[in-house]
Amino acid sequence: MLHACRKCRLPCKIHMAHGSMKEDRMQQSLLRAVELALDGDWDGAHRIAQDANEEVAHWIHAVLHKIEGDEWNSRYWYRRTSHAYEEYADPQEELRAIAAVLTGGN
Repeated sequence: MLHACRKCRLPCKIHMAHGSMKEDRMQQSLLRAVELALDGDWDGAHRIAQDANEEVAHWIHAVLHKIEGDEWNSRYWYRRTSHAYEEYADPQEELRAIAAVLTGGN
C-alpha cells in the first residue's frame, strides 16, 4: 500500500521514489565523509558533515571536532544526537561504528 506523498498528497510512486533516492544519496555522502575522516581528510569530511541536517551527520560532526581537540564544539554536536562524547574513547573506532550504521551493519 502506498502512503500519501508529501508533495502532491496522493499515492505517488514518482515523488516517493525521489525521496528514497535523496535518502540514498545522503547516506552515500555521509559514508564518504566517514571514509575521508578515516583517511585523515578532516576538511573534506567536515564539509560534508556540516552541510547535512541529519542525526548521523551531527554524530560525524561531533567526532570530527573530537579529533580536532575542540571538546566544547564536539559536545555541542553530540547533544544533537543520541550519543555521548564519552561513548567511544577512540574516534577511529567510533567512525567505523558510524560506517556500520550507515551500511546497515549495526
